[in-house]
Order: sequence, then C-alpha cells, then structure tokens
Amino acid sequence: MSIVLENLWHEMDGETRIRNVNITLKPGSFNVILGKKGAKKAGKSTLMRLIAGLETPSKGRILINGVDAANVPVQQRNVSMVHHQFINYPHLTVRDNIASPLRVAGLKKEEIASKVNSVAKLLHIESCLDRYPQKLSGGQQQRTAMARALVKDASIILLDEPLVNLDYKLREELRSEIRNLLATRNTIAIYATTNPKVAMALGGTTILMHEGQVIQMGLAADVYNRPCNVNAAKFCSDPEINIIDACIADNEVIFADVLRFPLNRQIDALPGGNYRFGIRPSHLKFVPTNDDDIEMSMRVDLAEISGSETIIRVSNNHFNLVMHLAGVHEYNTDTPIKVYIPVHKFFIFDMDDNLIQAPSLPFQESKSYQYSEFDLTNAKFF
Repeated sequence: MSIVLENLWHEMDGETRIRNVNITLKPGSFNVILGKKGAKKAGKSTLMRLIAGLETPSKGRILINGVDAANVPVQQRNVSMVHHQFINYPHLTVRDNIASPLRVAGLKKEEIASKVNSVAKLLHIESCLDRYPQKLSGGQQQRTAMARALVKDASIILLDEPLVNLDYKLREELRSEIRNLLATRNTIAIYATTNPKVAMALGGTTILMHEGQVIQMGLAADVYNRPCNVNAAKFCSDPEINIIDACIADNEVIFADVLRFPLNRQIDALPGGNYRFGIRPSHLKFVPTNDDDIEMSMRVDLAEISGSETIIRVSNNHFNLVMHLAGVHEYNTDTPIKVYIPVHKFFIFDMDDNLIQAPSLPFQESKSYQYSEFDLTNAKFF
C-alpha cells in the first residue's frame, strides 16, 4: 500500500486550503505533518480528511496503491483516523466501541476479544472496558477513540493531534508506545501536530505545512538541522527561533548598526550584503561558552516557568530576544543581564528568507528513520 498525492488542491468556502501538494509515502513509513502553532489554515487536518475520503480534492489526484481514490468508496479505503476531539458511540461500552470495526470485518469472537484486550492494555483503559463513554474522563474517551482506530489492521492510520487532550505524563508514554506499535506493522502512519518537540521525538519523515503548502519534507533530523527557510526554522523551534536582520561589510557582521563582530570561519565566505541571522532560544546563554561569543547587555521583560523549563524574554533599545533555559530560573522584570550568543550556532538566511548556511549538526541521522520519497516541486533544500 502506498499513497501518492499529485498536484493536489482543495478549496472550501472560497478559500484555498491545500495548494499543489505532491507527496509519495511508502508502506511502513511513519510521517509527521508539522504546522505552525496557532495557525488555523496550515492544512494538516484538511490533508488528512482528503486522504480519508471525507473531503474531495478540487484538483489533482490521490492514488492509493496506484488506484485513483476518487473511484474508491470511503469504506473500502482501509483507513483509520483519530481526531483530536474524540468521537465514540455513546450507546456502546468501551469494549464494544473498540470492537466495532472488527465485528464489521467479520472476525471471530475470540480474535476480537484478544485484539480488544491487547489495545486496551496498551492505552491503559483495561479497567474501563465495561463502562460507557459518558462515564469516562476526557482522556479516557480519547484513548477509547484511539483504541478503535489502532485495533483495526488498517493500511493507513491518520492521527490528528490524538494526544493533545491527555496529561503530560500519559502523552509522553503513549507517544512512544504508539510509535513502537506502528513500527511493527506494514502500515502508513501520518501524525499531525503543531509541537516541534513531538515531531522530533517521533522521528520518521517530517512534513512542514504552511498555508496549505508543503514547504519542506525529509528526515526529522535533516529538517531540524537544515530548515529550508525562515518559516521552516520557526516551525522547528519552540519557542520560535530569534531572527536578527544583519549586514556584512568590511569583514564584519553588523546588527542594527550598533553591534559589530568580526567574520569567523563559518561566515567568512559570505559576500557583503544584507542577511537574516537566526539563533534558537535554547542557544542563548547567561555565561559565555566560547571566546568569540557575542555579549549583549539586556534587561528582563518576562520570565515564564513551564514545568522544568524557563522561557525568558529580554530586550534593549535595539533587540528583542527569547531565551529557553533548562531548569527553574526566577528573574524580576527589568533586571539587567548579559546575554551571550555563540556565533557558530547561527542560521543564516538571505533577504528572501531562504537558508544559506546552517550551523554544524547537533546530532546525526539514525538508521531507525525511514525514508519516504517525495517530490521537490514546492520545497527548497540547501
């Protein structure tokens, strides 16, 4: 089973939701669609609904195992889908909700019972099997919907932010278990999220979507290490990457006409002109780590503690930056501080926002990643 999207377009209510998408996904591949956090028109959910047959393309084709899906009824596509908003049958117990697709498929009673018990154990809802959905918590209802999708040996499994309504600890645990479960099947899995940490943790192939277009696609590590443009870099960083407009002249880099530092080996080959420099919030430090780190005098605008991490927003008369620190750090507003930027961690983009140069790779490709073939018509790689 393979999926090929050819020149796919979709319009709804006068708006273009999907724009000329060309993708090929192979059997056994795990694919993550990553959209920008807060964006309502990335196209992730629409693309999944098109594959599932819940929407019809305006132009282009969806080929499932070489057959135009326009000629394949929804019930014959062998697709399972989990929405971020759970959908269960209220008149059926959890056990019967999970078993419903297996009964439709005509499986024997003993096989149904075995499969239901197995997936219920995986999702930690064994104790809920004889209860009705309205008696469950939101997290238990979501896991029931997930179990119904996973219990069926579907050729295509679509997961539209399926863990978003669960608590943090359970999300972390289930994400790993679902990934491992799907790795044992010859199925195509597509997982949609707006969280870059989730996308990187899941691995496989990452597909970046913005306003209905695929802007980059490749191995998770490759996309993270070499985002093709500023938008891709923003998608892959949480909080978003800091972008600073710069000029290179007279063997110096100049930020906002006030901060100058000499060219180093990473950037000494760049010709003079205007550029955009990107630095991830996690790379900004309060102490220097290298002799050529850039020192900036800043003040604290806001410090937000999130679990075991701290997000600090700092500024001066010329720059506004975001820092991402491990651990809990408390700072009062307007506290003066020194911030250090490691020069070798800069991403450099041209004034059209396309990547020119990336820092050295923080980690290497893993052999466990699976490649999916893809068309580069709409993606730029450098």
